[in-house]
Amino acid sequence: MRWITRENIKVDRVACPWLITRFVDEAAEFLFVPEADLLETARRESAIPFDATRLAEVILNHRGDRCTFEAILEDFHLSNPALERLGRIVRAADVKGQESVAPEGLGLRAMAQGFAALGLSDEERLRRQFPMYDALYAYAQQHAE
Repeated sequence: MRWITRENIKVDRVACPWLITRFVDEAAEFLFVPEADLLETARRESAIPFDATRLAEVILNHRGDRCTFEAILEDFHLSNPALERLGRIVRAADVKGQESVAPEGLGLRAMAQGFAALGLSDEERLRRQFPMYDALYAYAQQHAE
């Protein structure tokens, strides 16, 4: 399937493709477009939109204080303690005011900002950061509640 989100990806828009690829759709293809083009491109490309908080039509989005990663966990019935912990880490990194839900979030936020500062394409950001999320998931498996 095709999935689509806003360009210039950072925390949640990297974590979601990782989650989708690892647990929902291993053959997923991701498109990154300007927010203004997201819904039209999603229709044209038959792509599932995610993490576009200013677009009410996008179902896979932040929900209250929770991030899009957590919405995907909910909608795709992905429940295991490690993924739930990883979701809190992503939320702490991504959602202003939620930093206290996971102390690891500030480090993840710094890493995401660093990758953005490198000026990499969105596709390259995914390629380079997926191993980081693999490691965070392994960490979360060791520290799951």
